[in-house]
Amino acid sequence: MSTNWQDYRATPAYDELIQEDGTPRLAANILVQYLASMEQQDLRARQAAAEVAMKEMGVTFTVYSQEEGTIDRAWPFDIIPRIIAKTEWDRIELGLKQRVHALNLFINDLYHASRILKDGIFPAEVLANSVNFRSQCIGISPPLDIWAHICGSDLVRDADGTFYVLEDNLRVPSGVSYMLENRLVTKRVFPELFEDYAPLPVDDYPSQLFDTLAALSPYPGERPEVVVLTPGIYNSAYFEHAYLAQQMGCELVEGRDLVVDDDDVVYKRTVRGLQRVDVIYRRIDDLFMDPEAFRADSLLGVKGLMRAWRAGKVALSNAPGAGVADDKVVYAFVPEIIKYYLDEDPIIPNVPTYRCLYLDEREYVLANLDKLVVKPANESGGYGMLMGPFSSKAERERFAEQIQANPRNYIAQPTLQISTVPTLVQGQIEPRHVDLRPFILSGERRQVTTGGLTRVALNKGSLVVNSSQGGGSKDTWIVDA
Repeated sequence: MSTNWQDYRATPAYDELIQEDGTPRLAANILVQYLASMEQQDLRARQAAAEVAMKEMGVTFTVYSQEEGTIDRAWPFDIIPRIIAKTEWDRIELGLKQRVHALNLFINDLYHASRILKDGIFPAEVLANSVNFRSQCIGISPPLDIWAHICGSDLVRDADGTFYVLEDNLRVPSGVSYMLENRLVTKRVFPELFEDYAPLPVDDYPSQLFDTLAALSPYPGERPEVVVLTPGIYNSAYFEHAYLAQQMGCELVEGRDLVVDDDDVVYKRTVRGLQRVDVIYRRIDDLFMDPEAFRADSLLGVKGLMRAWRAGKVALSNAPGAGVADDKVVYAFVPEIIKYYLDEDPIIPNVPTYRCLYLDEREYVLANLDKLVVKPANESGGYGMLMGPFSSKAERERFAEQIQANPRNYIAQPTLQISTVPTLVQGQIEPRHVDLRPFILSGERRQVTTGGLTRVALNKGSLVVNSSQGGGSKDTWIVDA
C-alpha cells in the first residue's frame, strides 16, 4: 500500500511540509509526491536501513539512568527530511549573526567596563546571581574580543509560521556531528531524491570550524596546533568530540594529556616528547577545566590552563566565562541587548517571556501556571521545567514555592504550538513536533550552518525534543524553491 496523504492528520500547529488544505508546500512538493508513490513496506525498509547505517557508523549518544547507569544508545533518526525555503533561511541567517554579534559584545562588556549595567539596561541583580559569571575572567581580552566562537541557538516555529529563538547555547553547544551524519545517512537511504533536490551543503562545517579555531592562535604565521579537549568516554557528547577531532585532523585529548610549564605555555604529551598546543577547543565545563583556578577536586582539567590563557599563550574556545550569556533569564533581555549594542531591532524575535524577578510579571506567572512553560535559569536537556498544561496541581504548587523563594531563577513562556514535520512512526507517517538548532561560528567572520540539527519529539503530542527525553532527529534541507 502506498502512502495516502489524505490520511495524514496535521495538528493545529504549522506543518513544515503539508499546508492546511492538505497540499504540499512549494519547496516540499517533489518530496511529498515521491513519498506518496512509495509502498509502505519500502518506507519501512529504508528506515531500517538508516538505523543499520547509524549503528555501522557508530553514531551514538549517552544517557544516564539511575536504574541502568550510563548507556550508549544508537542515535534515533527519522528518514523524512525537513525542508525550509532558502528565501526564508536567508533572513534567519542574518538574524542569527546579529544575535551572536550582540551577545559577544555583551559578554566582553560584562568583563570590562560593564556599560550596560551602568546605563541601567541590564539589571545588576541578574549578573550578581549568575552562576556562570567567572570573576577570574575580569579584564581578559580574548582574540578579536570574541568569547563564544561556537553558538547553537534553538529555534521554534509557532502556529502562524513565525520563527522564534527559544534559547542560546554559548558554553559547549553540542549536536553538530549529528547534523552532519544525518545528511550522510539520508544520501544513502534516498539517493534518488538528490537528483531532484540540491539542498545546500553542510559538510563544509569541519573545515569552517578548523579555520575559526586556527585564526585564534597566539602565534600567527605558524601552522597552529589545535586540539579537542574532552572529559572522556563517559561524557554524553563523547561521540561528537571524537568525530569533530577526526574530521578536522586534530588530536583528541583529555586533561591528563596536557601540561602547562612555568612559562605558561601549554604542551601535549606525545611519544616524541612535549609538543606545544596553540588552540584548545574545549568540551569541558568551566568549573572542571583548571583545578588551579576553579574546582580543586577536578580530575578532568589541566592545572594552569587559565594562567596560560590569561597570558595569551594559548587560545580557548569557547572562552571561559562565555556562559554568563547562556542563561534563560539573560535570554529574556536579548532584544534590549541587541538594541543597546547594535542600535537595531531583533531580526528573529524571542518567544514572549515573563521574568519572575519583576513583581508584576511574577504575579501573572503564578496566576497562570496551568497555561505556561516555566524554566529555571540554567537547566538544560529539558530537565527542571514545568509544562503547565500537562502538569498536576501538586507540581504547580511546588513550582509556585520555588518561584517565590528565588524569583530571579525563573522565566515563563506561553505554551507554543511548535511546528510539525511528517515522521515515520511504526510504518505510518504522522506529524511530530520539531525544533531546530543551527550553529553559528564567530571569528574573523560569522558563518551559519545551512540548516542545523532538527530534533523531533517522537512521542505523539509531546513538545519535548531532547534526545535524553526520548527525542530523535531529521536531516534539514535548505532548498531554493
